[in-house]
Amino acid sequence: LIDKTAESGLNLVQIADNLPLIEMSDDDVRDLYRYAHEKQVDIELGSRGLTREHTLDCLVKAEILHSPILRMVIDNTGYEPDLDDVKSIVKELVPEFRKRNIRLAIENHDRFKARQFEDIVVASGEEWTGICLDSVNSMGAGEGFETVSEILIPYTVNLHVKDFTIFRVDHRMGFVIEGRPAGSGMLNIEGLIEKISAYGRCRSAILELWTPPENDIDMTIKKEERWMKESLDYLKKIINN
Repeated sequence: LIDKTAESGLNLVQIADNLPLIEMSDDDVRDLYRYAHEKQVDIELGSRGLTREHTLDCLVKAEILHSPILRMVIDNTGYEPDLDDVKSIVKELVPEFRKRNIRLAIENHDRFKARQFEDIVVASGEEWTGICLDSVNSMGAGEGFETVSEILIPYTVNLHVKDFTIFRVDHRMGFVIEGRPAGSGMLNIEGLIEKISAYGRCRSAILELWTPPENDIDMTIKKEERWMKESLDYLKKIINN
């Protein structure tokens, strides 16, 4: 993944819960950091399950990686804290983030509404807490992205660029939300980046692709490669760095 990032002319990769670095030893994480540093690639760390203990463990890895943020999804399997518990946990952890000069980037992920994510950030203080803004996830909570972005852009410290389309199913009773290469779906990426840039808080944009799999794994990999190239060709035209 680091090699692919460097070969694509990029200098940042976000490694999150699908490749859980938290399961690696500290020495292995140091080796990973050194390898990425030699390739001139920075690493942002991501994970899921916003408990006190797990977040502190993640902070240790993030510090080794020199990651400026820790992107966190609140929920995990069997763990769905209520809003008050989340606010309490985040407020308690702020001193740990401050001590390490790492910002918490909470991803808007499915269950909570945009105003609830805003409440978490405001309650804990915006200096060390922000939003990892994803363009599709909040549809799982019944909110469209125009509404979500207007609320959460002011708090965004990390952006997931995830283009998408929406179409009716064949029987006409329902819709499918499906990923697309960046620049070929419904997301106004250029306008989104312009709005986020106006606040000066967001320092990284991560390409995230929801690539519908093919029936064959080799065909799926080729499709993912093609979507990545198409997306990067588009994004490099509209993003300076």
